[in-house]
Amino acid sequence: MHCGNKLATIVFGVLMGASFALTACSPAPPIPTIETIVETVVVTEIVAGEQVEVIQVVTPTPEPEGPRTLVICQGQEPDTLYPWAGTMLAKSQILEAISEGSWTGIDTNSFSFQGVILEKLPSLADGDATLSVVTVSEGDLVVDVNGDVVTLDESAEIMLFPAGGGDPIVYEGGEFELDQLSATFKLLPDLVWSDGTPLTATDSVYTFSLLADPDTPQSKFTLERTASYEAFDDLTVVWTGLPGFLDSEYYTNFWGPSPEHVWGQYTAAELIEAEESSRAPLGYGAYVIDEWSQGDSVTLTKNPNYFRADEGLPVFETVVYRFVGENSNTNIASILSGECDIVDQTSGLDDQSELLLELQATDQLEATFITGTVWEHIDFGIQPISYDDGYNRGVDRPDFFSDVRTRQAFIMCMDRQSVVNTVLFGQSIVIDTYLPPQHPLYNDQVKVYPFDPEAAGTLLDRVGWLDLDGDPTTPRVASGVDGVPNGTPLSVTYETTNSSLRQQITAILQQSLAQCGIEAEIQLYHAAEWFVDGPEGKLFGRRFDLGEFAWLTGIQPPCDLYLSSLVPGPEGETWVSIQDGKERTFGISGWGGQNNPGFANLEFDLACSTALGSLPGQPEFSAAHLEAQAIFAEELPVAPLFLRLKLAATRPDMCNFVMDPTANSEFWNIEEFDYGECAEQITIE
Repeated sequence: MHCGNKLATIVFGVLMGASFALTACSPAPPIPTIETIVETVVVTEIVAGEQVEVIQVVTPTPEPEGPRTLVICQGQEPDTLYPWAGTMLAKSQILEAISEGSWTGIDTNSFSFQGVILEKLPSLADGDATLSVVTVSEGDLVVDVNGDVVTLDESAEIMLFPAGGGDPIVYEGGEFELDQLSATFKLLPDLVWSDGTPLTATDSVYTFSLLADPDTPQSKFTLERTASYEAFDDLTVVWTGLPGFLDSEYYTNFWGPSPEHVWGQYTAAELIEAEESSRAPLGYGAYVIDEWSQGDSVTLTKNPNYFRADEGLPVFETVVYRFVGENSNTNIASILSGECDIVDQTSGLDDQSELLLELQATDQLEATFITGTVWEHIDFGIQPISYDDGYNRGVDRPDFFSDVRTRQAFIMCMDRQSVVNTVLFGQSIVIDTYLPPQHPLYNDQVKVYPFDPEAAGTLLDRVGWLDLDGDPTTPRVASGVDGVPNGTPLSVTYETTNSSLRQQITAILQQSLAQCGIEAEIQLYHAAEWFVDGPEGKLFGRRFDLGEFAWLTGIQPPCDLYLSSLVPGPEGETWVSIQDGKERTFGISGWGGQNNPGFANLEFDLACSTALGSLPGQPEFSAAHLEAQAIFAEELPVAPLFLRLKLAATRPDMCNFVMDPTANSEFWNIEEFDYGECAEQITIE
C-alpha cells in the first residue's frame, strides 16, 4: 500500500466542533477481505405506526484471494461521461478516476484551489500573473462596471472602472486606460495520456476552443471575457482577460486538457454523442475505462502511464462503479455484506443517519458526515412584488418585515439548533451568514442570534407587536406597527417544498415560533412548483411571507445574491424600497435576479461590489467581504439555518477516504484509496 503526497499537501476544513478520522495505509501486502452475510428482518413492534427494518450481520466467510478490486456503489448512473455535457455528480465521480479535478486539472479542497497537473497556480505576488494598464478606444471590446462585455461607444453611456481603481467613470470617447489581467500556467513535465501520447499545452487550448464552440453546452461567461488563451510552448499556456475584467478567480482560468489526437476527428456537436468521448473518454488519471455495462456498472483498470505511478499509485488493479439505486437500507446492507466497499453520496443515505451512526459505533462500517457548501435558509418577504410602486405597501399583505427588528426577532424565535440536533442528528451546525465558519473569508465577529424567545419578545414589543392576552402561544397583534393595521395578528405563511427533510424542519420551527406569539401556517409544494421562475412562481415571483430553500456557496462568497440590482421583477422597470423610513428607487434587470427578499441596503451594495471588483491579495478584497457579512448579519434579508450534509459510507477499514466541503467529488484522491491494515490514524480537526 502506498500513501502519496497529494493527500498530505491538503489542509482540510471540517465540521466545527467535530473531527473525523483519516487513516493512512501501511506498506503491507494485500490482506484477504472478509465477506459477511446480511439478513434484513422486520421487528414485530410498531414504532410510530410503522414496522421497522433492522439490519443484522450473520456469519463472516473468507473471500478468495485475487487481483485487488475496489467496488464503489453509486445511487445514480451517469447519462454521459463527456466532460463538457451534463452536470450529474455521478459523472464527476467516475471522471475523477480517469483525470484530475473531474477533468479540470484543478482540485478544490478546503475552500481553495490546487493545480494537480500544474507546477502551481499563478498569483500576482509571484509574478506569474500580471495586472497591466492598457489603453482602449472607440470600438474596442471591454468589460464594464456591471461585468458585461461591451463595445466602447461614446454615445452609449458606458461606465468603466479606471486603471488603478477608483470610482466608475462614463466613457466619453477617445482613449481610456483600463486594467488587464493575465496569468501563466505551466504543466508538470512528462504528462501523457493513458495511450502513451504526450499531453501538452495545446490539449488545454483545444479544450478552450471546444468550450467556445456554440454547440458545446457549457457556460461561456469566462470565455466571452477572454482576450486570448495561447500555448507558448509544450508546457506553458497563457490566459489574458479583456480590459476591465478583474476576475477574482483568475488563477483558475486554465482549461483541463482534452485528447485532441482522438477527439479532433469530431465536431463539437458530434463529441456529445461519440463513443470515444461520451462512453469511454481517454484520460490521463489513475485508471482507464474498460467497459460500461449499461444499467449495471462501469469497470476501470489501472493506468500504467499514470504520472504518479512511481509512487506506487494507484493501489487497485480494478475499480468497479456499480449503479445500485437510492434505497438506503439496501445500500447499507451492501456495505455490511462486502458487496460494496464505498457507498457514495448519490446513494440516498440521508434518511438513515441514525442507523449509520449506530453501525459505526459498533465498527461495522465507517460513516462520513461532512458539511458541504449548500446552506439552508428562510427568505423574509421584505419587498413583495406588489410593493414595488411605493403605494401599495401593506395593502394586499401586512408589511411584516420592513422593520429589521422584526426580522431579528423572528430568527431569535427559530430554534435552529433543535433542527440540527433532531433532523441532522447533530452532524451539522447553525450558521450566521452565507459562509460556513471554516471559510477563510468568514467574519467571526458578525452578530449572532441564539434561540431566545424572551429577548425576541422584547424586540417585538418595541416594534408594536403586542401580547395582549398574556398567552405567548396565541398570535401577537399589531398596535402601532408601521405599515400594519392595528389589530392585525402576527400570522405569516411559511412555504417550502414537501421533501421529508423540510417537513421535519418546518414542524420544529413552527412550534418554536409559536413560543414567541408568531403563528406560522405551513404550506408545502412540489419542488417543480415551488421553484418556478417569476412572475408565476411564488418564491422567485416575490409573493411569499417566509420562503425556505437552499443556496450553493463556494470558494468565492456569494454576497451578490443580495445586491439591490438583482431583485427579480419585470425587466426595465423600477421598484421603490421603503425600509426603516427611507425611500429609494432601484432598477430591475429581469426575472433572473436572485434577491427574492427584495432587500436593499446601499452599504451592503458598496461592500459587496467592492469585494467582487477586487482581486485576492488586494487589501480591499478581504476587508470588503468581511464588511458585507457584517451588514448581512445585522440586516438579515434571510434567516440562515444550517449547512446541508454530504454523506457517504465505507467498509470500516477504508483508508484515505476523505470528503471535503468544496471538493468536486469525494473521489478527488481515488488513486490513494486503499483498505486493510493501517499504520496510523490521523485526526483532522
